[in-house]
Amino acid sequence: MTSMKEMAETTTEDVYDDAYEEKPGPSPPMKIVWRNVILMSLLHVGALYGLMILPSVSSLTLIWMGVCFMISALGITAGAHRLWSHRSYKASLPLRIFLAIANSMAFQNDIYEWARDHRVHHKFSETHADPHNARRGFFFAHIGWLLVRKHPEVIEKGRKLELADLKADGVVMFQRRHYKLSVVVMCFFIPTFVPWFFWEESLLTSYLVPCLLRYTVSLNATWLVNSAAHMWGMRPYDHNINPRENKFVAFSAIGEGFHNYHHTFPHDYAASEFGSRLNLTKAFIDLMCFFGLAKDCKRVTHETIMARVQRTGDGSHKSG
Repeated sequence: MTSMKEMAETTTEDVYDDAYEEKPGPSPPMKIVWRNVILMSLLHVGALYGLMILPSVSSLTLIWMGVCFMISALGITAGAHRLWSHRSYKASLPLRIFLAIANSMAFQNDIYEWARDHRVHHKFSETHADPHNARRGFFFAHIGWLLVRKHPEVIEKGRKLELADLKADGVVMFQRRHYKLSVVVMCFFIPTFVPWFFWEESLLTSYLVPCLLRYTVSLNATWLVNSAAHMWGMRPYDHNINPRENKFVAFSAIGEGFHNYHHTFPHDYAASEFGSRLNLTKAFIDLMCFFGLAKDCKRVTHETIMARVQRTGDGSHKSG
């Protein structure tokens, strides 16, 4: 029997299920969540205003915005995604605490819910059970899935996952219990307070730029992985699936745009064949390994990659 410790180190709940068949008949009508529509609209209006005043913002505030963006991004890419969704490496307690805090700054659902939905996304990719099914169009895959009720298949498949490793992780469950407070502090209060208090930026500018604009940019960078990286680019590893290699998405999402590779080899901690190229997340994890805060990074061998390229690739692969 697999021990709790062993289950905390690996998972198979994100492995694509090619036996899954969608239920026949029409899909239930979409139910719009008007609260989300209004909040997302207001958020983007505020971010647009922040973008308009960007030329008048102090250099320190711009630097702080960049710092908050990187922390937010790592909370998703190195944290919720590569560590907790795929267990592609192991992180020490201090690193897990930092990534949980960074994840709260990102405000994209708590780690438990994010990882659950992402495992469902991989297991039932581009079916009705996929939370952001790209076959329903760019808008749905990008943001629309957050503006409507989940498809019943998404809910059903999510409930069937055991998620024992997430439940056994004290950091994950602590963040889940205190998620709302952590979001208020990390996503909104600290990004706004620091420039206002330490270098006397106006409170409105502090709220609009390092808070709302930064948050909106980080959201859209993540959403591009669900939308653009499922529609535009090459498929050098598996032409049978829609996820693509998209360098623009890789740049904006600090390494998450090598999506054909990632869906072919989801447990590779680099999420790319090409090391740290356009992949700041891998560079960060490598740095954590250097300091002894991370270890046991899973990697796919070159032989395995090339065998898969020759078997299912679209002919666009360029090694190195």
